[in-house]
Amino acid sequence: MPDDARARARDDAPGAVTEASPGPLTAAEGMDRAVALARRGPAYGPNPRVGCVLLAADGTVLGEGWHRGAGTPHAEVAAIADAAARGSDIAGATAVVTLEPCAHTGRTGPCVDALTQASIGTVVYAVADPGDASSGGGEVLRGRGIRATLVPHEGAHALNRRWLAAMRAHRPYVIAKWASTLDGRMAAADGTSFWITGEEAREHAHRVRASVDAIAVGTGTVMIDDPSLTARPGGKQADHQPLRVVVGHTDTTGKRVWEGGGAVAIDSRDPHEILAQLWAREVRTLIVEGGPTLLSAFLRAGLVDELNAYIAPALLGAGPSVVDDLGIGTMADSLRGQAVTSERLGADTLVTALLTEGV
Repeated sequence: MPDDARARARDDAPGAVTEASPGPLTAAEGMDRAVALARRGPAYGPNPRVGCVLLAADGTVLGEGWHRGAGTPHAEVAAIADAAARGSDIAGATAVVTLEPCAHTGRTGPCVDALTQASIGTVVYAVADPGDASSGGGEVLRGRGIRATLVPHEGAHALNRRWLAAMRAHRPYVIAKWASTLDGRMAAADGTSFWITGEEAREHAHRVRASVDAIAVGTGTVMIDDPSLTARPGGKQADHQPLRVVVGHTDTTGKRVWEGGGAVAIDSRDPHEILAQLWAREVRTLIVEGGPTLLSAFLRAGLVDELNAYIAPALLGAGPSVVDDLGIGTMADSLRGQAVTSERLGADTLVTALLTEGV
């Protein structure tokens, strides 16, 4: 194939990497590169973010790829296609992958088959796949005579932390999000809540919305605040819009949340039932934005994995609190966050914390 034709083919390959690849890499450097590639994939959706680098025995990069979202070629297949477009011989090569290659047929075929058919000699992966159907790829490869080794990598795990937690729990990863005053009020006594926080905090919240699968609010919030629940970072509609979920028994027909499609109603107040319905819709990350009734229900049920609290330097002294009674009678039983971080956003502060172990 002529060089110019090969270049065009490579640019058209699924997951093709258009810039020059780095020089010869060790396996550890190859994993760092695979993680960097994986970050290019979407944070939302039913699939994890995965990157793959194919290395020759001397560390030369033969092909690279990453997963671009549900229904697109997986990272391993994209890397094999990239290698073909480069004219690389990958027989006996090492595939460095951020996640254990899948061993099932979903929207696409098993990656273990693609690697086998490409005559890959060794597979190094950083995180074991926790999926009931997709796991076990390493064992399948070893059974076919391909060396497959788990080499843990913190960056690869962190990249898919929420997805991994969701897959292990068989429910969406839940982020409880709110904006409040210093004295814990979500709104004033007259019900007004626009705006508790400033522009920088609201911009950050919109970026988070654009990175998740769904947002849930109660019918009370819809009736009082009439939110659109869209993701608008930079004041513009994001390409990806999370599913808008209205929870409760009240009819909210005519409210802004129903404009333009992309919204569903769940006629239930049971957090377990809500999550089960969303899991069936392939929701893997969910923001629960309130109000207090819905937030409190999820907290009481022990179904909140992460807290995102945007705190404004304001006092109200009255008005609805962020959460209602959680049934906690003594300080020793209080919910305590782990891995707590804080970030200044203009005059406001974002406090994040994890509430469930192993996430």
